[in-house]
Amino acid sequence: MAEHFASIFGTEKDRVNSLFYFKIGACRHGDRCSRLHTKPSVSPTLLLSNMYQQPDMITPGVDAQGNPIDLRKIQDHFEGL
Repeated sequence: MAEHFASIFGTEKDRVNSLFYFKIGACRHGDRCSRLHTKPSVSPTLLLSNMYQQPDMITPGVDAQGNPIDLRKIQDHFEGL
């Protein structure tokens, strides 16, 4: 039984541990994830939470002055990071 669990750990067949968290150290589901996020003792991944803040984070599609933001402008802003 232990061999079976060891063989599926970190794969899509593993229904207990988060595959995304296992691969990259972060999960797209965050705290709402139904699977375990096992933190490794060492990792080559550096996670910088909220490093990039999209210009329309508070009011989607609108800038701070209330003007509509073009999607291309948002993409250019991201690529300039």
